[in-house]
Amino acid sequence: MRRIHRETHRTSRIGWLRAAVLGANDGIVSTASLVVGVAAAGTARSGVLVAGVAGLVSGALSMAAGEYVSVSSQEDTEQADLAKERHELANDPEAEKKELAGIYVHRGLEPELAKRVAEQLMEHDALGAHARDELGLSEELAARPLQAALASAATFAVGAAVPLVTVTLAPLAHTAIIVAGLSLVCLAALGALAARAGGAPAWTGTLRVAFWGAAAMALTAGVGKLFGTTVS
Repeated sequence: MRRIHRETHRTSRIGWLRAAVLGANDGIVSTASLVVGVAAAGTARSGVLVAGVAGLVSGALSMAAGEYVSVSSQEDTEQADLAKERHELANDPEAEKKELAGIYVHRGLEPELAKRVAEQLMEHDALGAHARDELGLSEELAARPLQAALASAATFAVGAAVPLVTVTLAPLAHTAIIVAGLSLVCLAALGALAARAGGAPAWTGTLRVAFWGAAAMALTAGVGKLFGTTVS
């Protein structure tokens, strides 16, 4: 009996991986930046914690809603294209067969072979063949709004918990510095992990994420210091 060779590719992770990395990154950066800014203004620990928790809750809900709406729009477009293709297949299958064969000719097949391939694929699954080869849609890469929303919200909350836990444990006088430092370490680790999961060099993701995280925290710390000094 002949075995079917199955391969796993990283592209199958794109949907949830993108949402998860975005959520965790935003959870660390936005919450750490908020905490650092408020702490730099000379706020008491309780005030810093309240601001951080509020940022966690609102940020997780915002990420979930944003991902759901965004990916739902993508799903709507995919379904509209599939509906159009389904209508064209029902009303003019010969034209659709020629169109599919033309795609294969453009990719390098001989016209006669392209015609036979198009015929056999359309006999097996006409809509699937056109979705994949004409529209570039596949089951693995299909939009999944709920999956993206849950992944983004959950990882945002996990990421945001890092600076909040640090606030409760760090000496009040050095809260901003310790939160910023630990958050940068976590961001660097997240960037490396995401890069490895996606098949890219770890240092690329590390530098990219750490740079923008440091920039965000530095700017909010400057704003917090400025307004804290102005108020006092």
